[in-house]
Amino acid sequence: MSLRSAPSRLLALLLIVAFAGVGCSKFKDKDADEGVPVEQLYEKAHKSMTNGNWSAAETTFKRLVAQYPYGPYTEQALVETAYAQYKAGKHDDAISSIDRFIRTYPTHKNIAYMYYLRGLTNSSRDTVFLQKVWTLDASRRDLATPLQAFNDFSIVADRYPNSRYAADARERMAGLRDMFARHELDTALYYLRRTAYVAAAERAKFLLETYPQSSYQNDAVATLAAAYEGLGNKVLADDARRVLQLNDPNHPFLAGKWPDYPSNWRKLNPFAGEKSPLDND
Repeated sequence: MSLRSAPSRLLALLLIVAFAGVGCSKFKDKDADEGVPVEQLYEKAHKSMTNGNWSAAETTFKRLVAQYPYGPYTEQALVETAYAQYKAGKHDDAISSIDRFIRTYPTHKNIAYMYYLRGLTNSSRDTVFLQKVWTLDASRRDLATPLQAFNDFSIVADRYPNSRYAADARERMAGLRDMFARHELDTALYYLRRTAYVAAAERAKFLLETYPQSSYQNDAVATLAAAYEGLGNKVLADDARRVLQLNDPNHPFLAGKWPDYPSNWRKLNPFAGEKSPLDND
């Protein structure tokens, strides 16, 4: 071996040792929970949840399920995995975890909570994120996921009326119904401003028939009156005006200010400040 090549070989050997050490360290960290008793794994994950470290909690719960695929700790770990994903904003993952749990354990004692959690997750998908980032009105977005959330909460309220989640599910359903009503009103006003009076009247009537007693009922009556006035139907316009005068005498339509903007639009976010019961567990 020449003296010139010796330093190069020594350097190569040192690099191999260094990379091997890094690789072993990563492997050791990756398998740090391997072989740990199920109780300890659960406590570690639950501690991460308590500290708000949702990613670490999810990782540890998944390790628990992989090592101990059966038993009460495993079932609870599956529930809390979905919750950790929801809290971390990983809504698609949370929905997948919830659906898998519902298929596997359809009669589980926590099944009502899983439907409730799916409702919370569907409520939060896109809608609340867009509201917080761009302050967009949720009623103007695609209503597919809010509709799914309404169905989820409906399952909780109808199938599990005595569960601890039923009352809150009903309240959230009411908030969602107001969102759907606002969506219909928005559409009716769009037609009204473009003098498409027949379409405006139809949407206003649909709102009144489909979402009775919503927060936008009087606004729908005002839109109906304005549409009938546009159509030249004085009888129906006067009827709508009388109903509005009776129920909301201070409505801007009666002062000739409907539907000009800005008006007395009511802001609505039925998901603001939401809190899962697991937050107290």
